[in-house]
Amino acid sequence: MENNKPQKKWQKKLHEVIYEADTPAGKLFDVILLIVILASIAFVMLESVQSIDEKYHNFLNISEWVITILFTLEYIARIISVKKPLKYITSFYGIIDLLATIPKYLSLIFVGSHSLVALRALRLMRIFRILKLVQFIGESNNFIVALKASRVRIAIFISFILILCTILGTVMYLIEDHDSGFTSIPESVYWAIVTLTTVGYGDIAPVTPFGQFIASLVMILGYAIIVIPTGIITSELVKDNMKNVQTNTQSCPNCSVAKHRDNAEFCYKCGHLLNEK
Repeated sequence: MENNKPQKKWQKKLHEVIYEADTPAGKLFDVILLIVILASIAFVMLESVQSIDEKYHNFLNISEWVITILFTLEYIARIISVKKPLKYITSFYGIIDLLATIPKYLSLIFVGSHSLVALRALRLMRIFRILKLVQFIGESNNFIVALKASRVRIAIFISFILILCTILGTVMYLIEDHDSGFTSIPESVYWAIVTLTTVGYGDIAPVTPFGQFIASLVMILGYAIIVIPTGIITSELVKDNMKNVQTNTQSCPNCSVAKHRDNAEFCYKCGHLLNEK
């Protein structure tokens, strides 16, 4: 059952520091957290370099433990500073914070030579901390909203591309010889996708003049197709920006929802008082 007791003064202050980026303490907390996240990502990358890991293993290990403890304290602080901890725990950021914290602890359980493969995977889980950077990008929420609003048109667009690639792949399978790599329709469809997206691995290539002519058309068509999803999402972003009023970083201490108006006194979702005096 979710904790819904009145918050104490220290809990309100802790919530303000952790969740409010428009206060001096909140800005300092975010800057420190950002530095720790970047340092953690750097350590994970350096640890994957064998020569560096062999030379500085102890330093990297101690640094990782320090960062893990800091993330643990942050995770606990986020839970106890909100009235409904379960909402944070099951939220996107709550799950990411947990994934960023537990790998080092799990490495204590999976010990021994028989579990080295699992241990290696657990160590790589720490790279999920890079997703914590998303919370520092204010426009990410607008981008997510635009993606949701565009999902139907994007789905239709992707369906059209899949149909087009299937047709192009089938045509190339009929035109080209098996010796040039077009041994089946799935292989030919793979070529069409690679060519249409202008990736061009070069593992399969047409050799007949007619096949090369079609390939040229597909390449040119690829440049035109790439910009379509961008245009769809951009149009939604423009619409969203036109509808948006000025917002701040105020987060509701009750339900943790953000993006309130600058002059808002109550949460637009649950009606809770935002700034309790």
